[in-house]
Amino acid sequence: MFNHLTPILAETSAPAEVDPLVQNLVMWGPIVLIVVLMYFVMIRPQRKKQKEEQKMRNSIRVGDEITTIGGICGRVINIKEDSLVIETGADRSKMTIKKWALQSCETIHDPNEDDDDDDFDDDDLDDVKENTKTDAKSSKKDAKGKK
Repeated sequence: MFNHLTPILAETSAPAEVDPLVQNLVMWGPIVLIVVLMYFVMIRPQRKKQKEEQKMRNSIRVGDEITTIGGICGRVINIKEDSLVIETGADRSKMTIKKWALQSCETIHDPNEDDDDDDFDDDDLDDVKENTKTDAKSSKKDAKGKK
């Protein structure tokens, strides 16, 4: 039945040899493209979100209204290195939580406003530098006066 097609198929030449570089590009190109797309669609936005959350956790101040990942709402009354003490409820119960357990901070801060709480942070660092310079100048004057 297909005897008349046999000579046509036999006359077709073998496929031309393809450059190995082109073969590798055709084989690995789609895989590389998928990995790059996954980075820009999944990984990069997740890292950006983590940086924003870390910035929020580091900017917590005494008196801020916060919500934890467990849904507990309260006001920050003390800040330690990696934990917070919050007041919650009508009876003003105190609770210690880890900073990683913060979900949101409802208090809006003015970025130009100095921090007036009792904990040590970036705003306090400027004051320490100024005091150190002043102390160094006064100790030099004292040393000259004693000679």
